Amino acid sequence: MPRARSELSQCALAERAGTSQSAVARLEPGGVQPSVDTLQRLLAAAGFTLRFELSPAPVFGRETRVLGLDWLIHVKRAAGRPKDLEVIAELEALREKTKRSRVEEG
Repeated sequence: MPRARSELSQCALAERAGTSQSAVARLEPGGVQPSVDTLQRLLAAAGFTLRFELSPAPVFGRETRVLGLDWLIHVKRAAGRPKDLEVIAELEALREKTKRSRVEEG
């Protein structure tokens, strides 16, 4: 988390970004999706820059599966349900296995 890496409290980050501590608290668990503008302001207040990168997306193959697994793991973590912890561990293991098989073939 950028705020923690910057060693800022929620209040300090909120003050620097021109928002409220409660807004920062709602965003941190991942349940609320901030606008790009809000995200840029918060990151800048913590000393970070938001960058976007445009690159071709693979259509088939292991890269697609790894990206899909990354997304699914993110969604499960954001949900924060205890019953998802075992599922997350299984998805992470599958992701690593998929990455290793890509390296071995490549």
